[in-house]
Amino acid sequence: MVATSDIVQKLWTLCDVLRDDGVTYLQYVTELTYLLFLKMAQETGAEKQLPEGYRWGDLVAQNGVDQLEFYRSLLLMLGSKNSSQRVQTIFANAQTSLKQPRILKKLLTSIDNLDWFSDHRDEFGDLYEGLLQKNADEKKSGAGQYFTPRPLIDSVVDLLKPQPGELIQDPAAGTGGFLIASDRYIRQHHDPFDWTEAQQDFQQHQALYGMELVQDAHRLLLMNMMLHGIEGNVNLGDTLSSTGQRLPKADVILTNPPFGTKKGGGLPSRDDFTYSTSNKQLAFLQHIYRSLKPGGRAGVVLPDNVLFEDGQGKSIRADLMNKCNLHTILRLPTGIFYAQGVKTNVLFFQRGTTEKDNTKAVWIYDMRTNMPSFGKRSPLTRNHFTEFEQCYGDDPNGDSPRVDLGEDGRFRCFTREYITQRHENLDISWLRDDSLQSGDLPEPEVIAGEILAKLQFATQEMEALVMLLNGDDVSFS
Repeated sequence: MVATSDIVQKLWTLCDVLRDDGVTYLQYVTELTYLLFLKMAQETGAEKQLPEGYRWGDLVAQNGVDQLEFYRSLLLMLGSKNSSQRVQTIFANAQTSLKQPRILKKLLTSIDNLDWFSDHRDEFGDLYEGLLQKNADEKKSGAGQYFTPRPLIDSVVDLLKPQPGELIQDPAAGTGGFLIASDRYIRQHHDPFDWTEAQQDFQQHQALYGMELVQDAHRLLLMNMMLHGIEGNVNLGDTLSSTGQRLPKADVILTNPPFGTKKGGGLPSRDDFTYSTSNKQLAFLQHIYRSLKPGGRAGVVLPDNVLFEDGQGKSIRADLMNKCNLHTILRLPTGIFYAQGVKTNVLFFQRGTTEKDNTKAVWIYDMRTNMPSFGKRSPLTRNHFTEFEQCYGDDPNGDSPRVDLGEDGRFRCFTREYITQRHENLDISWLRDDSLQSGDLPEPEVIAGEILAKLQFATQEMEALVMLLNGDDVSFS
C-alpha cells in the first residue's frame, strides 16, 4: 500500500506542471481542491451531492479544448443552486487558473493514476491536510498565514482536552486545523459507538463552528472538514464585524487570529466591545474572552505586541485578567510561522463565574530563549512541546500542581500584583540569551523579519492616529 505521504508528494510535484502555466502555489492547491473533490466524491460514493452530468467521469471523458471548456462550465454549475449547499459553498465564485488544455489533461491523468483503492479512503482527510501543509511551508505561496503548525495545534488541543457535548469555536478558522484536531481528540478519547444518535449528530453538525474571512481559505476549510466527516457551521465572514456578535457562546475557543492589519473598508465594526482599538489581535482577544461561557476555556495564539501594547492594550489585558483566569502563557520560538520576525505566544485562560479578580497569578513558559529558529532545515515537532506539557499538567485549566523552576528554568510564576506593578505588561522574560552574550547575530532573514514586523505595527498605530485626528471611527476590520 502506498503511504499517504507518498501520494501527497506525487500531487505536490504536479505543481511544477502548473507553474509552467503561470499558476501560483495557492492557486494550485485551490485547483487541486476542485479536482480532488470530484475524484474523492467518485471514490467515496458521494457523487449524489453533484448534479448528473457534472462529475469526475464526465470531465475525464472530454478531450482537448472541449475538456477545458467543460471544466469551466462544471465549476459554474457546482457553484449554482443545482448543487447541495455544501458543494455550492466550496465552489462559490470558482474559476480555473488553467489556460492550456494539456495541463488540465496532465492533472486529470495523474490524479487518476494514483493509488485510490479502499485502503486510502479513510485517509483522504490526512492527504488533503498534507497538501495544505506543503502549501504553507512554501513561503512563495503566502499561505502560512492561514495555517497553524500541526505540532502546535495538537499540543494546545491535548492540553485543553475538548469533550463530547462541548461547543468548540474558532473565530479565525483558516483551513480548519484547530477544529479538526479537536474532533480527532474527542473521537480518540471517547468511543463514538457509545454515543446516542443525538450525541453523534451534535458532534458532526453542531459541536464545531466558527468563521473565516478569506474566501479561498474558507473553500479549503470546507473541503478539509468535509473529508474529515465534519459538517459544522463555519461561515464566510468577518468576526470583527456585527456578524461575529451572532456566534454562539463557546465551552472551548481555539484559534490563531490573523497577524498584521487589513487596509481599506470592510464590514461595519463591532459595537459591543468595551475598548475601541484598531489592533486586530486585541479586538480578537476581546471577542474571545467575551464569547466564552462561564467556566469556558481558551487557547489563543497571539503576537508579542498584545502582551505589551500600552493604552487600550493595557486596559484589555486588565479586563481579560479580571474576567478570566489567565493561568498560562507559552512564549513560542521564532520561525514557526510564515513571517520570520513575528514573535508569538499562546495564552491559556478560563472564563470566571464573576467579572473581577479571576487571575491570581500567571505562569509563563519560555520556549523561545536559546531555542533554534525553526524552519525547513529545523522543523518544529511535537517532541519540542514535551517539557512544556509536563510543566502545564493534566488539568486543562491550569490547576495541576506546578513548580517554579527559578531564574535558570523555563517555567516561572508571576503574581497578579507583580503584573500590576509592570502596568499590566505581560511581556516577561528572565533567561539570559546566549546568542547576545556570545555576540552572534541571528540569521539575516530573522533580523529583516523582526524589523518588518515592527514597521507593520508602527504603521498600524499611525493609521489609527490619523483616523482619530480626522474624526473617523476606528475600524476593527
